[in-house]
Amino acid sequence: MSLHAQLSPEAEARLRAQQRNSTITSIIISILSVVLIGILLLWILLPTVETFTPEIVSYQSGAEDEQKITKREMTRAVERKPSAPSSSMAKVIAANTTSLTAVPIPDVDTPDPSADFGDGNDFGDGWGTAEEDGAGFSSIPATMRERCSKEDRLQRLANNGGNEECEEAVMKALRWIKSKQNPDGSWEAKYRVAMTGFSVLAYLGHCETPNSEEFGDSVTRGILYLVDKGMKDNGLLRDGSKGHGWVYEHGIATYALAEAYTFCNKLGINIPNLDTVTKQAGDAIMEGQARSGGWVYNFDAGSDDGDNSVGFWQIQALKACKHTGLWEKKSFDKVIDNALDYLADVQGSNGAIGYRKSASRSPELTGGGVLAYQMWDKSSDSVVRDGIKYIRKNTEFDWEDESSNLYYHYYNAQAMINRGGDDWDDYNALFRDKLLAAQNEDGSWWRGEKVHHGANGPHMATCLATFMLEVYYRFLPATGLKTR
Repeated sequence: MSLHAQLSPEAEARLRAQQRNSTITSIIISILSVVLIGILLLWILLPTVETFTPEIVSYQSGAEDEQKITKREMTRAVERKPSAPSSSMAKVIAANTTSLTAVPIPDVDTPDPSADFGDGNDFGDGWGTAEEDGAGFSSIPATMRERCSKEDRLQRLANNGGNEECEEAVMKALRWIKSKQNPDGSWEAKYRVAMTGFSVLAYLGHCETPNSEEFGDSVTRGILYLVDKGMKDNGLLRDGSKGHGWVYEHGIATYALAEAYTFCNKLGINIPNLDTVTKQAGDAIMEGQARSGGWVYNFDAGSDDGDNSVGFWQIQALKACKHTGLWEKKSFDKVIDNALDYLADVQGSNGAIGYRKSASRSPELTGGGVLAYQMWDKSSDSVVRDGIKYIRKNTEFDWEDESSNLYYHYYNAQAMINRGGDDWDDYNALFRDKLLAAQNEDGSWWRGEKVHHGANGPHMATCLATFMLEVYYRFLPATGLKTR
């Protein structure tokens, strides 16, 4: 007889439940063990992650090679407190209608070259500095960057007949110019476009860019004002369409914007619509060339005449436009060939180049004609040689009379320093110390209406004098001039 133990149904149910729980617990423990082992393996096997700075590749417009850097630089070389209420980063307001507040230029027949405008020269490559030792200018080619160094600028002053007093005078003038800026970014109440163009050129001649600590906001607001004008008038830069004198304004302002674009493009500064307006403005000059090869009031392309006082501004502006890279270089060839041929045709037998076809009318404009040839790689032409002889023989500079007409002298200063040698030494001795002595305590140049110095007021006179004292380090491009 055998005995068999038999579980009750309740006990059997509890046993099965216990078995299920044990199985589930075992599975969970197995999974956790696998995860833990995986984490440990990852911690042991993976290399230590090091902190690194990602490599950034910057692309420079027009450059053939990529420039690799490990640290992104600030756009501005120095940190400045923004002005209020205007900001240097303000957007340009684009419009397709003309400004209701434009100041028209009186429609006056001018028998002689207008003295309301004139600086004289495409400063192109020759840039001074506001940035100590060229800080922030690493993207600019070395030949230009060196001119944005205070040390190099002072050396060029010494090498070319200037001195530290010239540098001090320029700084005083720029501070005076800054103090006279209108709230909208312009200068003066009359001929605002031209006077703003003068101011921007004076700044850029000393390498004062939108990145400049002291003048950056003023420079930017001046550029924005001109861009806004162009956006409202299909690229034409003027205070109004009435009258004929606006072609002066357009040439001066185009010259300023083209230089500003070259600076901003190289420095990576984005000013909205600057490229658009610069391109439109330059195109207007080329399309407005007269049949004669010169330029006349209202850009009359069908004219057989030429006004050199107007034309010199267009020639300078086009040289600055060529540096922007916004056009193919060959775009300028025919226009400039025709322009220089016209100047050769109107040069007198004594070497003088006057206002229009007669060299006897305002022969003091000879420096502008010589400069035009030098700017466009024709420094050895007979037009230049004969013009230099005329300037040296017939030029005087006395601040108390009309021989100190700055409209003519700034053309002469550029032409003579490009000529170099004894011609420049003689001219430099003629004007430098007298011009320095004539500066007012506030930084301006002006002695009233009696002797107007070739200007329509203190602002234009101060800009012209400033240009003359920047000549020592602001060379023309492609003239072959060497530091002596």
